[in-house]
Amino acid sequence: MKRSFLQASVVTLFFTLAATASGLPAVGKKRPALSVTDVDGNTLDLRGINGKPTLVIYESQAAAPQNAPLKAELAKLAAGEAYRTTVALVPVADVEGYDFWPARGFVKDAIRSESKKLNATIYVDWKGSFRRSAGLRKDTSTVILIGKDANVRFAHEGPLSVEQRQDLLQLLRAEVEPSRG
Repeated sequence: MKRSFLQASVVTLFFTLAATASGLPAVGKKRPALSVTDVDGNTLDLRGINGKPTLVIYESQAAAPQNAPLKAELAKLAAGEAYRTTVALVPVADVEGYDFWPARGFVKDAIRSESKKLNATIYVDWKGSFRRSAGLRKDTSTVILIGKDANVRFAHEGPLSVEQRQDLLQLLRAEVEPSRG
């Protein structure tokens, strides 16, 4: 009897540690203490964004297609002035595999070009430190919504289902247009 209790305890401990090791911010908790830089070395500390909903999208080139439908829906929302000026969009590119000469220069040029198209700064994770600090999985699209009150409202790794996209967009609308929430 003692042995099976011990085995069950070890299994429970393993799954508890595995669940917390992910590091994906828990809904309802305060925003994570993370910072990221742009291609010019300017740093953004997520804790410095106050009073605005913050949408973090973290992707590598391989993961970018995973949430293409979400990004198309977000582009439609961004066409409206309320979202473009009210939401802090923090796209982060996992470019760890390109942190060497001459690739780094090509990546910087490509990121600058995409930033102009998006009309937003795209941040870069050259060393994978943002991903590791946040406990995110490599080559997996990650979406995190932080509310105006600095609490995590939504966090997900991997492709979002239609229902998950609807939930995220509803949460975002509630942050931007409180009367609709």
